[in-house]
Amino acid sequence: MSLWTSLEPASATVDPGSSTRVRLRVRNTGDVVDEYRFEPVGDVAPWTTVEPPTLRLYPGTTGTVELTFAPPRTPDAAAGPNPYAVRITPTEHPDAVTVPEGNLTITPFTEVRAELVPPTVKGRFRGRPRLAVDNLGNTKVTASVSGSDTGDHLSYEIRPGNVQIEPGRAAFVETTLKPRQIIWFGSKEERPYSLAVRRSGVEPTEVEGTYVQRGFLPGWLAAFFGIALALTIAFVMIWIAYKPQVRTSATDQIEQAGSALAPSPSASAGPETLPSAAESAPEVPKAPEQPASEEPKGDGGGGGGGGDKGGGESKKADPPKPRTAATAVKEVAARSEGRHVCYRAYVADQGWQDPVCDGAEAGTVGKNLPIKALNIAVAGTEGVTGNGAHVVEGWLTGSKWASTADGVDMYLGSSKEAVSPLQGFTLKTSRGTVCPNTHVKDKGWLEQGCTKSADWRYFGSPMDQKLQLEAVRITV
Repeated sequence: MSLWTSLEPASATVDPGSSTRVRLRVRNTGDVVDEYRFEPVGDVAPWTTVEPPTLRLYPGTTGTVELTFAPPRTPDAAAGPNPYAVRITPTEHPDAVTVPEGNLTITPFTEVRAELVPPTVKGRFRGRPRLAVDNLGNTKVTASVSGSDTGDHLSYEIRPGNVQIEPGRAAFVETTLKPRQIIWFGSKEERPYSLAVRRSGVEPTEVEGTYVQRGFLPGWLAAFFGIALALTIAFVMIWIAYKPQVRTSATDQIEQAGSALAPSPSASAGPETLPSAAESAPEVPKAPEQPASEEPKGDGGGGGGGGDKGGGESKKADPPKPRTAATAVKEVAARSEGRHVCYRAYVADQGWQDPVCDGAEAGTVGKNLPIKALNIAVAGTEGVTGNGAHVVEGWLTGSKWASTADGVDMYLGSSKEAVSPLQGFTLKTSRGTVCPNTHVKDKGWLEQGCTKSADWRYFGSPMDQKLQLEAVRITV
């Protein structure tokens, strides 16, 4: 072999998001002038640069190149020792390849993000929000979830109570909220609450939500029952106060008739005549007459009061606007600072799904339903740019990319039935990196990594295979 190499140092340590350098010394031990090409290989090769990429040496001379390692602060930069190597190919002897090896240790970091889906739930007896916990670090995270609210109005059922999340993955926690007291009558009440993601040694990550508790029976029904009860009591009181007093004279007439028929003690006395029934029967008092109530007269003085007859037709209510990715990302940005991305998928035979954010899953898995279009919006990245590739048409818009600012909807692909589904897409952000994860038919989740800062990258099916895109997860 006509080449001597030395890595100085052979082992190095670097923090994700920063960089470190290693010097590679090369000596030409042959007897001819040779040019050497340097190419990094291994798992850390995407984050490694060699300066200069080629080196020309005379026999017996030594040259130096620098290896710069700059792993991103993403889950792709796995914590721990990562072996690397540099392939050195001589121009004069291309078969005599030398591959010096070294070791790069990437320090661990943790970053957890949590989101309630949806942030507001409604119900009379319970609400069921989902808590999405994303591990954006490069090491496994173990966390527990608990709930609390001001006033202790709610009880919480959390399944599972503890989660273990691999780097770059998300866990979904099912939560059931139950009010401690039921609202039988009346209007709805809002119950603010928070779910805390607790990890050992760090401050808990709290996510706030709202439970809107509805009344069991509507308020108008309670008012109706109250008015009906008041009217019933008033009617009973009036009946008792004005009940007719009816007397009967039958007993008095019988007594008077008996005394008239009795024999007189004096024989000479003639028979007494019976009193006339008309004279003895007392009059029955009549019930007091109620004054006739007057009908209310309208302000116009003439007609009774119907509604506006012959008025104009009522205006039809406008249909509700769809909830897009821009709507969702503005809500998330209002609650949490930093960079955020929200997105939704147009799935064949289903239409537009609801938007999800920051690594949650959009589309379907295992249902053979392709994604035809994507709606993406960002916050904190100074805009997003992208283009969609279709299974049949390829790049439908050619070199014309879609580009929008923060908080504005961007659309990739087409929902038209005549256009084939997406097979992939390109993305870049003006600030920071974007890390999509795509699920492709017959391939599953591809784990394609992240873009470089302010640079674009393609994500999805290999262009030569033309496989339909079925689900995505995106973080920034």
